[in-house]
Amino acid sequence: MNHYSKFLLAFLVALGLAYSFWLSSGWLQLCAGLALFLFGMQCLEEGLKELAGGRLEALLKRSTATPFKGFMFGLAGTVLVQSSSLVSLLTVAFIGSGLISLAGGLAIVFGTNLGTTSGIWLLALAGHNVSLAPLALPLLVFGVLIGFNGPKSRAAGRILLGIGFLFLGIDQIKTGFSGFGEALELGSWQVDGLSGALLFVLLGLAVTVVLQSSHATLMLTLTALAGGQLELEQGLAIAIGSNVGTTVSTALAGILGGERGGQRLALAHVLFNGVTALVTLALLTPLAALVQWLATPLGLADNRLIQLALFHTLFNALGVLLFWPWQAQLVRLLERWLPERREPQVLITELAPETDELPRTRARYLGDSLLESADAAASAVLRELQHLGRLSLEVICHALYLPVEQLASDRADEALLRARPDGHHLDAEALYQRHIKGVYGDLLSFMGRVDAPRDEARQQFWIACQLAALQLVDAVKDAKHLQKNLGHYLRGEDSPVREAYVDLRRHLLAMLREVRELGRLEVPDEAWHERLQLLDERAADFDAQFRARLFAAARRRELDGLQTGSLMNDLGYVSRIVQSLRNVLQLGDGQSRALRRLAVEDEPLIQLK
Repeated sequence: MNHYSKFLLAFLVALGLAYSFWLSSGWLQLCAGLALFLFGMQCLEEGLKELAGGRLEALLKRSTATPFKGFMFGLAGTVLVQSSSLVSLLTVAFIGSGLISLAGGLAIVFGTNLGTTSGIWLLALAGHNVSLAPLALPLLVFGVLIGFNGPKSRAAGRILLGIGFLFLGIDQIKTGFSGFGEALELGSWQVDGLSGALLFVLLGLAVTVVLQSSHATLMLTLTALAGGQLELEQGLAIAIGSNVGTTVSTALAGILGGERGGQRLALAHVLFNGVTALVTLALLTPLAALVQWLATPLGLADNRLIQLALFHTLFNALGVLLFWPWQAQLVRLLERWLPERREPQVLITELAPETDELPRTRARYLGDSLLESADAAASAVLRELQHLGRLSLEVICHALYLPVEQLASDRADEALLRARPDGHHLDAEALYQRHIKGVYGDLLSFMGRVDAPRDEARQQFWIACQLAALQLVDAVKDAKHLQKNLGHYLRGEDSPVREAYVDLRRHLLAMLREVRELGRLEVPDEAWHERLQLLDERAADFDAQFRARLFAAARRRELDGLQTGSLMNDLGYVSRIVQSLRNVLQLGDGQSRALRRLAVEDEPLIQLK
């Protein structure tokens, strides 16, 4: 669907809504109440997240040492922020970036499902006859006033505004239902048995998917129950459907994120809520009787709001009890169903230049769900820089008219180094456009959208990542320029100028192999620095000796002025390629070593595999 079609569809939907508002003032009030309620939830979620800063992420990393700790984090985090979607998306992001394990993520999901029941208890306890508008107005005033006093106060003010809008939304929904609900008469949708229950389960699921909030769905359900538009059994079925609907955002984040860990957790979340819903449906009658039995001694036999909240808690607790003993087996099943993708030895696989139809390579490890956490985003950027590093080395290798396998071979093939390029070589400019430009653009776009903490260490980390990406792209661009003269002279007859270009080819391949090895090397810092210094010395020695040989050949008139100028320019390209790649390696050392540990422990900044 193009932008014009989307705009037209949005316009028609807005036009239809506007016409429906003109037809029914009760429907208008109901929709306005929903809008205020959802906006309040958004303000509350954003305010709590801003106020917590990076502490929520730091707590998440520490809270998965045992299943019980993970469960308690999911429970407490969801009760605190009143958003199971936020905690679930944060967990998907951490698993996708490798910061926590799948087993730890499963326990958190169990906790979030039980924690989300706290919201309906608050709504039910507020009752239908209690007006919250008088409380909302001062909250809105104080929320605005507090917001003028710095970032932390602004976050606290946003929390107050969120609560105020929630209260206003609840009152508006009640008023809207009193006018619109009489015409709705959901209670008249009498379908006996399992079919009737399924109908209202689907209704709850659909409303939750549309509103992206189970709290909003349950608020509507509580209001309909209090107004007599729904029977209790129908409300229970809607609650089951709303629980299944909460998995949609998590499932989409896991699928679109593309990472196996996130996909596994998303599937686990769907399985948990789906199986729990099926079991609850099968036991709906005895569970409803259990709720009535528990409510009667407390004098709540006629309070259908509290009974719905109690049922919501019971069936989520039932799901936790069902799945808790089988966590290890579920992890193994998920890993079997969604195995890790095998990393290819070679990323650029086209065999001939006539491949214009191939799609542009895009970032592998970046996804919108990772933006929920600065730490998860940082880890993903490091992995994507490794991906860009591998692609860059392969493009440079193709610019030398050499197969990529030469990067990993035990020793360079002298026959290949001296061989003339055939007609099936790959053009470095086309490879840059297809494999480098898209990934680089995705990296810059992603890093620009990360809401990172403003402390100096974090800022230095992101600057180091941006510089590393730029240095890799610069190396590829220099290789594009090098390929033109290199191909021209390597195809020529044996001559001093051709021999000089073979030397350049041999030297740059040796440097690429050394850079690749340094990127993979796991040795003490001192030994690694010595190896990097040795690379610098080898590059400098070659430059000096090559220039000396070049001018000696020119004096002997073995090279003319044009050939000498071309060789000097291309030596400059080779030197800049080597310098750019070693700069990428150096960005992973020294101060950046401490910075990258802000994202992931002991992982090299760039690993040029």
